[in-house]
Amino acid sequence: MQFDAAMDEHIVREYLLDNPDFFNRYPELLLSLQLPHQERGTVSLVERRQEVLRQRVTQLEEEITSLMVCAQENEKIFHFNNDLSHKLLACEDLGELRQVLSEGLKHHYGFSHVRLITVHDIDSELANIWRHRISLGHYFGRLTQSESKRLFGGEVGSVALTKLSDENGQVIFAVASPDSTHFHPGMDNLFFDQLRRLLDHMLPKF
Repeated sequence: MQFDAAMDEHIVREYLLDNPDFFNRYPELLLSLQLPHQERGTVSLVERRQEVLRQRVTQLEEEITSLMVCAQENEKIFHFNNDLSHKLLACEDLGELRQVLSEGLKHHYGFSHVRLITVHDIDSELANIWRHRISLGHYFGRLTQSESKRLFGGEVGSVALTKLSDENGQVIFAVASPDSTHFHPGMDNLFFDQLRRLLDHMLPKF
């Protein structure tokens, strides 16, 4: 009689999961079972379990550290955004708003360009960027040489483009970094979405 090894393994696995006290009833198996080990040849089931637990603890410590770093970065972003928001709300005209926005982002993040750009359909390149690059509301990544020149006057590393509300016409909030990897398609848009909502609120006042 032939047995399906894969099916046998599945049955053993399910049995052990359903009977977690199995090795309590047969403790001698813990020491007699031998498992292959890449560096130490063979080890007992107890040793292997201890090693797995140590690896899991190390992994959890690394995840906690990563979460703490992320939380610290988010806290910095919150405080900066809160401070910048208060300064923008105090602006009395569009020129002052542009200056406060640009100086704040450049000083804090080292961005090379910060612009608010009004798109006119007669400008085919800007209109194309509006319709395609930021059709979903945000764009993070690299631009072509001609796009960079049209938006920023020259080549840049990477960009964040945000489409403001249609109530403000066709306006692009554009930020550029000299670092070609700073902005990338996989990044979160929360920070720029918060600034977009604030700018949507402020621009109709001017």
